[in-house]
Amino acid sequence: MMKVAIIGGGITGLTAAYYLQKEILANQLDIKYELFEKDNRLGGKIKTDYHDGFVIEQGPDSFLARKTHATKLAKEVGLEEELVSNRTGQAYVLKGETLHAIPPGAVMGIPTKLGPFLTTNLFSAVGKLRAGADLFLPRRRSLDDQSLGHFFRRRLGSEVVDNLIEPLLSGIYAGDIDQLSLQSTFPQFQQVEQSHRSLIVGMKASQPQAPPKNKKSSGFLSFRNGLQSFVHAIENHLDEDRIHKNTAVKNMTMNGRQCEIELSDGKTEVFDKVIITTPPHITARFLKDEAITKQLEEIPSTSVATVAMAFDSSQLSMDFDGTGFVVSKKSDYTITACTWTHRKWEHTAPKGKALLRCYVGKPGGEGIVEESDETIVESALKDLRRVMKINGDPEYYQVTRWRNAMPQYVVNHQKWVEKLRETINSYYPGTFLAGGAYEGVGLPDCILQGENAVDQLIKEL
Repeated sequence: MMKVAIIGGGITGLTAAYYLQKEILANQLDIKYELFEKDNRLGGKIKTDYHDGFVIEQGPDSFLARKTHATKLAKEVGLEEELVSNRTGQAYVLKGETLHAIPPGAVMGIPTKLGPFLTTNLFSAVGKLRAGADLFLPRRRSLDDQSLGHFFRRRLGSEVVDNLIEPLLSGIYAGDIDQLSLQSTFPQFQQVEQSHRSLIVGMKASQPQAPPKNKKSSGFLSFRNGLQSFVHAIENHLDEDRIHKNTAVKNMTMNGRQCEIELSDGKTEVFDKVIITTPPHITARFLKDEAITKQLEEIPSTSVATVAMAFDSSQLSMDFDGTGFVVSKKSDYTITACTWTHRKWEHTAPKGKALLRCYVGKPGGEGIVEESDETIVESALKDLRRVMKINGDPEYYQVTRWRNAMPQYVVNHQKWVEKLRETINSYYPGTFLAGGAYEGVGLPDCILQGENAVDQLIKEL
């Protein structure tokens, strides 16, 4: 019998366990797997708080609908009827003391409609003129990796980047776009430049035809009972005897062609194959070979916190018809974004109630994450009251800190991943790496990596 260890019970590890179990049952494979998770719960960064009818996401709140791997898995575990779409609505950028509507036709900040871009007050006349230079600038000859910031500043200028593109893109990775890799985050933009030369022309040409007026287009999906219900559904399909919570991996060494894993409960078990889904800084604790540890420590990560605040609707004067806002880079705000969650996701708040979710922890300002809950909430409310009317304090709040939780895909990240996997394979043959630190941070990306790890393992049998 072949034994497989899955280290880490986040969405990647859960997915690997699910698809490996599916292969074992479908093909009657003589394989036994064990999943080890150091915490007392599965799901990793997926964590939902339920309070008096509120459904409050403490980690990710949704996933991209166009990346179908999450939807496919949801259908397999019986949650298809629980899928819900976000309410489409106006989003804003906070610049100074003013909320500016994101111009219609802006695709990740790239203008594809002339009128809204020319009439917005978000940019100066000089900034708009500089962005228009994209229509005439030549394409970059080199296909080497570059930072997102360098790419977009070269094409559209710094004003558009700082006030629109950076707030939108950095919110996804909680990082500095002047450090993040273009090829590992948004390679499609480089492809657009190469094929159309102009980003504006290329993005306009690539946009699908508008849907019928009576059909709303939604880009994101979640579940009626929160993302944690997705974790529970996957877990319920797994053999509970194969899942080991409160069990950390302390050390991992090779003995011939097999891997010995020392566990926090004092046991040492032997496996033929291993799938590692833990973050690099956690993986470095049990893969103690200096060459591997050094490479794992090369990938930086940032810390962020989410601040969810529940109110009675009467406490808020919502003068803006929309779903939330991001904050311009060169601002003196503590928060980096705010979602009017009860408007974006109808299932998250009872009737007559409101739910706001703010984010703190921008590059260079991560110290706020270590402040007390009360300080963080006070800072968030102070920022919000500069642009919204909020009477009184929230009737409930939840602060969640994610320390070293956001891997930073810096320039040449792909080469780093390739080199790391080569090193892992030389020291620990039969070991597979998957997870948010490698090939995508979103739920569908992590699910795909878990599925791919199982496919590679099966092919090696």
